[in-house]
Amino acid sequence: MTGRKKKAQISVYLDPDVMTMLSDYAARREQSLSQIAEAAIASFLSPDDAERREAVIAKRLDQLDRRMTRMERDLGISVETLAVFIRFWLTTTPALPEPAAQAARAKAGERYEAFVTALGRRLAQGPKLRQEISEDIVDSSDGQVASGADAQGE
Repeated sequence: MTGRKKKAQISVYLDPDVMTMLSDYAARREQSLSQIAEAAIASFLSPDDAERREAVIAKRLDQLDRRMTRMERDLGISVETLAVFIRFWLTTTPALPEPAAQAARAKAGERYEAFVTALGRRLAQGPKLRQEISEDIVDSSDGQVASGADAQGE
């Protein structure tokens, strides 16, 4: 019969805060303090610990990069939408005669409040404009389809 090697016993001194964290963690996991301490020491001494940490950090950085790319895309869409609207409005709306302009200025606050209310409803119910726009954007210079950051020249 091959017997298991008996584990070695050590005594350690822990800061009271560290001991409290260890005890709380062991209680949540329903494991002994020894099992938690052994696993922590093994993980700390593991030769691939740095590689695992690096992989986790790299994965998180990739996620952040994708989010940043989406945010840049959404901001680009917003800026272009506003620019197109302003250009269209300025070219199609004639200037008001002075009596009508005074009346329009008097109603401006009320109309702005109605705009803000409508915008709030739109944001609350969705879908958002950015969700309606395809991820693939046709590059007008060569007719090629580019996706995401490629279409913005990155």
